Amino acid sequence: MKEKIRFTKMHGCGNDYIYINMMEYDIADPQSAAIAWSHRHKGIGSDGLVLIGKSSIPEADFSMHIYNADGSEAMMCGNASRCIGKYLYERGLTKKTEIKLLTLSGVKTLQLHVNNGIVESVTVDMLEPVFEDENQFLAGRLSKGVFVSMGNPHYVIFTDHVDQVEETGRILEMHPAFPQRCNIEFASVGQDGSIRTRVWERGSGITMACGTGACATAVAAAFTGKVGRKSNIVMDGGTLSIEWRESDNHVYMTGPAEFVFDGEIELDKLQTI
Repeated sequence: MKEKIRFTKMHGCGNDYIYINMMEYDIADPQSAAIAWSHRHKGIGSDGLVLIGKSSIPEADFSMHIYNADGSEAMMCGNASRCIGKYLYERGLTKKTEIKLLTLSGVKTLQLHVNNGIVESVTVDMLEPVFEDENQFLAGRLSKGVFVSMGNPHYVIFTDHVDQVEETGRILEMHPAFPQRCNIEFASVGQDGSIRTRVWERGSGITMACGTGACATAVAAAFTGKVGRKSNIVMDGGTLSIEWRESDNHVYMTGPAEFVFDGEIELDKLQTI
């Protein structure tokens, strides 16, 4: 009999991932699993695979490992971290409303906003942004962008034509200026101060939303004087509220997380599509 494991499909503003409780299962080859299971037509369908596990250090309660749809491992995902908070609380794995989550880019604090036992939204302390090479120019017709690291690399370009993400996102992800590849944001500031943003995620392509991308966009907009330290980032799948707090220089992201469905899949279905 072939071994099956249970999974949960969740999304944050349309950024959807497959979640596995690694305290119950073991996946020897998560890279292959991410590729096969993320396929929109031949698999479960997702932007990637998220593994929830025990923390290896006492400073954190749980751990997160995330693999993009192409099998590459990501350092951090803001939308996935919010979903993990909801998963842990509503599935009875913790009673805490403040959870310390170990990621490859450090320990993130999740503040759960709970009403009648339901996690309605989550605020994530994304720690401090890091600026690098903010004066670099990319070849071609694109204007100057701002490089911001939120534990993973982002290049934010302010433009009135955010839909160019479809034709240039893939090219910029692989640009020689980014030897480890890069997430690319195209952003336009509205008259009300909200920022319309479309994202090409490293390893996944166009996604409905990107939590770290929203944070990078808000920081880049504040850094260049386009908005203040609080802004709403309007992405394809929904809106995230971002605050770049002056008191500690940390970036705080607040947004929803939703269950989609639960299911089972055979562990041997790991062939590369």
